[in-house]
Amino acid sequence: QVQVVESGGGLVQPGNSLRLSCVVSGDIHRLLTMEWYRQAPGKQREFIASVTEGYATRLANTMKGRFSVSRDNAKNTAYLQMNTLSPEDTGVYYCNADVIKLVTYRRGTYWGQGTQVTVSS
Repeated sequence: QVQVVESGGGLVQPGNSLRLSCVVSGDIHRLLTMEWYRQAPGKQREFIASVTEGYATRLANTMKGRFSVSRDNAKNTAYLQMNTLSPEDTGVYYCNADVIKLVTYRRGTYWGQGTQVTVSS
């Protein structure tokens, strides 16, 4: 089993910052690329950022300058730093992880349940 758990969401005022965490645990042989997505109310899920096992990062163009992604391989954790938040950033933020499992060496993508971010005054 592989578990992906996001945390760090909540209610924040416009202009403030939040840092989300994504912890992956379970039968992990290798933890490859980790990604962040978000889904705003009434909209499709959109890509935000990714970080590879080797710490290479990619950000959606619309997020550049405000968001950044990082990870700590020792903790199997990825982070999403979000600055200068606006109400348009409200939504559920999801993390996924590309994992090669122990024993079977099967590769799969695992998603968390998401964490709610609400930006409002």
